[in-house]
Amino acid sequence: MKIIFYDAKQYDIDSFEKQRKNYPDIESIYLEADLTEDTARLAEGCEGVCAFVSSTITGSVLRRLHEHGVKLLLMRCAGYNNVDIKAADKYGITVLRVPGYSPEAVAEHAMALALAVTRRIHKGYIKVRENNFSLNGLMGLDFHGKTAGIIGTGRIGAAMCRICHGFGMRVIAYDVYQNPDLDFVKYYPLSEVLRESDLISLHCPLTEASYHTETISLMKENVVFVNTSRGALVNTEDLIKGIRSRKFHGVGLDVYEEETENVFENRQEDILESSVTARLLSFPNVIVTSHQGFFTEEALAAISRTTLENACAFERGRIIKENQVK
Repeated sequence: MKIIFYDAKQYDIDSFEKQRKNYPDIESIYLEADLTEDTARLAEGCEGVCAFVSSTITGSVLRRLHEHGVKLLLMRCAGYNNVDIKAADKYGITVLRVPGYSPEAVAEHAMALALAVTRRIHKGYIKVRENNFSLNGLMGLDFHGKTAGIIGTGRIGAAMCRICHGFGMRVIAYDVYQNPDLDFVKYYPLSEVLRESDLISLHCPLTEASYHTETISLMKENVVFVNTSRGALVNTEDLIKGIRSRKFHGVGLDVYEEETENVFENRQEDILESSVTARLLSFPNVIVTSHQGFFTEEALAAISRTTLENACAFERGRIIKENQVK
């Protein structure tokens, strides 16, 4: 099978080539260009294409892929809200993803954000680099003995629950489906979790039901809020309003709305068209990272391995059901 990888960074290429030694029947082509309606023509002669979470794969893109003979869309990520699934089905394109690569990678990054913003690590680092060793503006909070509210207890959310439990926190959660493995977690309605929690961390998918969920007004004062899932789970204007009204002790974001043009790109020389990033970065109690929660050696290896396994399974007619998006 010949697969074309769109928007491939050097770390993607290195990781996939290391794993591809175990899959000699797969031929790979790597492109810097993202998958769009115009670049879909480059997939001519390829049975499969591989894209990432930052690509917007619309019906028109899928139609172009179909016209060029593509049968398989491999998402080297867990999320697929950026794919028009109905259109994929219409054009007979099978969509496979990587549902679980390294839940701990994202959960550990979420806790890193929570700790950094709570203990003002970002501010302390800058002060000390300028030989300022005063403690003004660096007052933090203890997590031990506090309540952690985890929204979504799938693989990543469950990992975050275990981390918070290890910190000596009371862990409560909201999910449509309760995780039976988390016997130390108490489940409550979403509104109660938001009202009771000192730390709130989002670990749920973006769906029509979860888009812009009303959350900020229900949170308690001085709460620490972390989002490593999808930016559109929270209305950015509401979030900024909450920050300005001093609702939060700190906010840690690995995702945010309107991040599409920024994800994985170096834009140091650009004037950013959107003011969202600049507005968020203007607040002293906010840390924004570059959608890097997944970015560990272990996670990249797992993503590469599972993606190639998906391709081989498709070729053999033995699709791994939990990896298929319908």
